Amino acid sequence: MSKTYKTSIALVFSVIFHIISLLLIILSFYIFTNGLLSKEHDFITLIIKSINTLVISLAMYELGVGVGKEYTVEEEGESIFQNMRRTITRFVGTVCIALVLESLIMIIKYSQLDLAGNLYYPVAILTSCSFLLIALGLFLKLTGNVTERNPLPD
Repeated sequence: MSKTYKTSIALVFSVIFHIISLLLIILSFYIFTNGLLSKEHDFITLIIKSINTLVISLAMYELGVGVGKEYTVEEEGESIFQNMRRTITRFVGTVCIALVLESLIMIIKYSQLDLAGNLYYPVAILTSCSFLLIALGLFLKLTGNVTERNPLPD
């Protein structure tokens, strides 16, 4: 594959992720203002839903930046593996924040509706998030001393 083709596709995906991020920011403000005007939900639930959408938007932004940087920018002295470690760490951290917020929303919702029997859903989300963080730690531990400059063939 040619370098121009890889760069073009990476830029397309980067732009798509950035557009999705912007749309999610707009959606977050819409959810918040619409919820305030309709008084359908309480204020705390609206804030948590808006923050959850903004965190997902941040994850999309991080993904767009990571894809754009990974395939288009050749930085002197920086290993592709170091860049990937940093990008994956930021992305997984953002996803974990989104998962924890989602489980928090579910716990609040279920406690308000007296649906304690459904609490195993947010517990499963929290457990999955824990496994994701453990896997990230293992990944960082196993790739901690990789300093080779792009040993993979193009």
